[in-house]
Amino acid sequence: MRDVGLRRRKLGRVARALAALSLVLTLSACASLERVGVPPLSTAIPVEAPKTLSIDSPASLEAKRLAATFGGEYRAPAAEAYLNAIAEKLAQASETPGETVYKVTILNSPVINAFALASGNLFVTRGLLALANDNAEIAAVMAHEIGHVTARHAYARAEREKEAAVVSQAASVIQSRQKGEEVEALKKQTLAGFSRQQELEADGIGIRVIARAGYDPYGASRFLTSLGRSTTLRAALVGQRSSVDKPDMLSTHPSTPERVAQAVAAARQISGPGIGAHDRAGYLAAIDGMAFGDDPADGYARGRKFVHPRLGFAFVSPDGFVLENSAQALLGIRNGGSEALRLDSARVPVTTPLETYIGSGWIDGLIQSSVESTEINGLPAVLATARAGEWNFRLAAIRKGEDVYRLIFAARALTGEADGRFKTAIASFRSTTQEEANDLKPLRLAIVKAAPGERAEELAHKMALADRPLEHLLLLNGLESAGPLTTGESYKTVVE
Repeated sequence: MRDVGLRRRKLGRVARALAALSLVLTLSACASLERVGVPPLSTAIPVEAPKTLSIDSPASLEAKRLAATFGGEYRAPAAEAYLNAIAEKLAQASETPGETVYKVTILNSPVINAFALASGNLFVTRGLLALANDNAEIAAVMAHEIGHVTARHAYARAEREKEAAVVSQAASVIQSRQKGEEVEALKKQTLAGFSRQQELEADGIGIRVIARAGYDPYGASRFLTSLGRSTTLRAALVGQRSSVDKPDMLSTHPSTPERVAQAVAAARQISGPGIGAHDRAGYLAAIDGMAFGDDPADGYARGRKFVHPRLGFAFVSPDGFVLENSAQALLGIRNGGSEALRLDSARVPVTTPLETYIGSGWIDGLIQSSVESTEINGLPAVLATARAGEWNFRLAAIRKGEDVYRLIFAARALTGEADGRFKTAIASFRSTTQEEANDLKPLRLAIVKAAPGERAEELAHKMALADRPLEHLLLLNGLESAGPLTTGESYKTVVE
């Protein structure tokens, strides 16, 4: 319990640091690291509506919105065919066999998540596919999401929220403020409990479905265990959290020891271990070569260095920062959330002076006397400081063509040492050459067979990951500890 409490306090500090950045920064609609009109260099494409749906139908629009939130569709024909074959079996073995035909769409996102819609759209992110280790595990995830649909959880949730809203409104009218707050708190607890119950119900449905479809029912508990380990690793890499606008399965589908235990108990009611399909080799072959981590179109965060080859710039964060990238912004956290950074861009007319722009209202708490015009590696720039609440901020607005790149560092105590680190990082912002951009290679999954006598430590050393490569290797392959690998067995690695 002490470890859980410590982890919650760390994540709370991370959340407060990122909230501080939001407090100081009033984001405009164009704030992002994307440039409108530039074609992507990745395999991400806009998601297509199912042929059975009208292009303007509510179900089609919902599917499009959901896919767009997670980077659009990622085309991987071998993986798509493999997953759709599983989906076909699950549909026939579901609680409502033959009622819905499911079509799987792989989403171009490194976060771990999956969704199913009543229309038959079933979404899985490539981040989730990288975490799963065999067809039983991925079948369990898909069956869990289908279970939400067959149990009509979305409808039940909406009805419960309507009921809770009515209760809240009534309380605010006929009760004292204190009593109304008590009712509001009770409403939130009731909704949270209902949501947890839905998850457990979907777990049970999914386990029964994959067993009827011929898959190993213990695949669910294995995946939940990996999900929990992923949570632990992300907490250790302080600041590596899911984006607010792209919540992943770690937040929407919490993995707990109790939930894993319940999944094991449900599987035991069906059969003992070792019964049912759990094809590891076939699954790994299907995802071999799939992109891993950041989308090349959004730039690369490799350790402290961030490079955006398409937009043509590079930046090195201060020592100790862990970076997380998205199309909207580059975020970073240091020292458990005591310091944070954000890098994004905005389109600003070249006729607007940077001094005018930095004081135009997108920064709260700006100290006007701190505004300083300068040049950074040949690029016009303005530096400034700001204060909001208990946080201090070092700011930079750097012009590159029609785009202004906005670097914001947040610290509870802006000491001379911290300010020096931030200034050094700001000074690292520069344009990149085409040769440098061409030299960068996206990360991808590579399936390799262990050589005789090869150890996990040796294979991890070959991984193209700067942070904790051995821990990532163990997590990606469901290995409990380092040491000798099984000769001839296939393992997931990450390469350029």
